[in-house]
Amino acid sequence: MNSLIPAYFNWSGGKDSTLALYRTLQNPSYDIRYLLTTFNQEADRISMHGVRRELLLAQAEALGIPTKIVELPSSSDMQAYESVMGTAIQELKSEGIIDCIFGDIFLEDLRIYREQKLEEVGISAHFPLWKTDTLELVNEFIDLGFKTVVVCVDSCKLGEEFVGRVIDAQFLADLPANVDPCGENGEFHTFVFDGPIFSKPIDFQLGEKVLKTYESKNQDGETISYGFWFQDLIPI
Repeated sequence: MNSLIPAYFNWSGGKDSTLALYRTLQNPSYDIRYLLTTFNQEADRISMHGVRRELLLAQAEALGIPTKIVELPSSSDMQAYESVMGTAIQELKSEGIIDCIFGDIFLEDLRIYREQKLEEVGISAHFPLWKTDTLELVNEFIDLGFKTVVVCVDSCKLGEEFVGRVIDAQFLADLPANVDPCGENGEFHTFVFDGPIFSKPIDFQLGEKVLKTYESKNQDGETISYGFWFQDLIPI
């Protein structure tokens, strides 16, 4: 009888992570030891998604899988990010973990980057949702009984009215034609609060909506501005 493959799961708390975890848990080959999540150290929230730590811990408890939290400085650059992540992954490797799982769907450059970095330390990477039609994926997610709320949207792609909404058939119908149904191009991010792999739903109420703006340099050295709407979720 083959032994289980010790692995960790790259967990964002959102719908793609959840569906990829669901599929992985159906595979008898894997032993998922940890959910690895990056946090903004200053804000104490999930990086990019802006979800409070307490809600992430509630998810992990309902899933029955321990967390491995990576603390990122709010002003960290790519070099600092890779240093902190490298340390965390080495710790996981020292525990005998040899594999990890991602919820990415079709971002080729990101997959190559992940695989290269993990290969350096001898860890394999798997992508259960890879190259699957995103409309099929989100409908599968809904049909399985998962429930998720939109916590962040790119203000260049979607308006304030989309944050705080639960993803259902009406939400999909309301999306502009140029927005991916899974938000795979970064158009929106989500927090999953119930579903078939959760022992109980995660309780929260909607807090305030906040628009955060940022600046960066493009390839020509010009300063460009962009923004994201965030929906705060308050644990109850």
